[in-house]
Amino acid sequence: MSNGFPSLLQSFFTDRLFRQRRASPHTIAGYRDSFRLLFQFAKERLGKAPSDLTLDDLNVSFIGNFLDDLATRRKNSARTRNIRLAAIHSFVQYVAFEEPAHALLCQRLLAMPAKRHERRPIEFLNREEIDALLAATDCSHWIGRRDRTMLSLAVQTGLRVSELIGLSCQDIVLGAGAHVHCQGKGRKHRCTPLRPETAKMLAAWLRERRGRPEDPLFLSTRGGKLSRDAIERLITKYTARATRTCASLKRKKVSPHVLRHAAAMDLLQNGVDRSVIALWLGHESVETTQMYLHADMRLKEQALSRTKPLKVRPGRYRPKDKLLAFLESL
Repeated sequence: MSNGFPSLLQSFFTDRLFRQRRASPHTIAGYRDSFRLLFQFAKERLGKAPSDLTLDDLNVSFIGNFLDDLATRRKNSARTRNIRLAAIHSFVQYVAFEEPAHALLCQRLLAMPAKRHERRPIEFLNREEIDALLAATDCSHWIGRRDRTMLSLAVQTGLRVSELIGLSCQDIVLGAGAHVHCQGKGRKHRCTPLRPETAKMLAAWLRERRGRPEDPLFLSTRGGKLSRDAIERLITKYTARATRTCASLKRKKVSPHVLRHAAAMDLLQNGVDRSVIALWLGHESVETTQMYLHADMRLKEQALSRTKPLKVRPGRYRPKDKLLAFLESL
């Protein structure tokens, strides 16, 4: 059992992820959830408890069936399916190093490809929709004031939901050069400047919050940190309210990441360079901001307005040869 599947999985988390790679808590949680789902599937299909599984049970056929089950029964998207496969690949790479006798099995598993998925234009909110969303909060109660301050901060700074949750009272720096400090993805620290109106709102919230420097900036009704699910639920609630005054929100599924996209699009539409937007959002590469160019219809319309119409008679190419016609019909 010293080199069996249970001990290898435990050492993968404790030795490889924690000690060698110093993986972030979010990475650990994602890998953990992937194997939880895998163990649940193994219990149903193989009738084995997690501690009774062997490496030979995790063959290509079994992992393929598991990934298919995620798509069919759990209705996971291709992106989510690929995240689960990435966790398995990472573990298999560790097994190949620790147990060379299973090199062939590991090679076959590592050859399983990620599923391709559609890349749709990103969803974002315009200024009218943002104002309607913020106006939907009820500032007569402290929860409404908390939510309005949090949503305003999210829209202005473009913080990820994990960064928003992780903020403490001491991360807000007011006065001259007001900014918010956060630790983002990949343990990157960054500071994002605050607009005067956002800084004023945060100052009022901090006075009402009366928390210690290390306390969460936005606390739950129980006094702890807000969860990701809680933030998603409150955004859904306020979006439903805002549709009464802004009909365009009915066609959009608003999430915390949509607020992040709204911040990026606001910067882009006001002429901010893509490299600055990448720095603002904490992106690893400037190429990541390319998706905002595809989503901005106004930029495309401006480009179209600079072109001249072609003086070509309308018509359609019709091949004369039957074989060419067949190929054209494919």
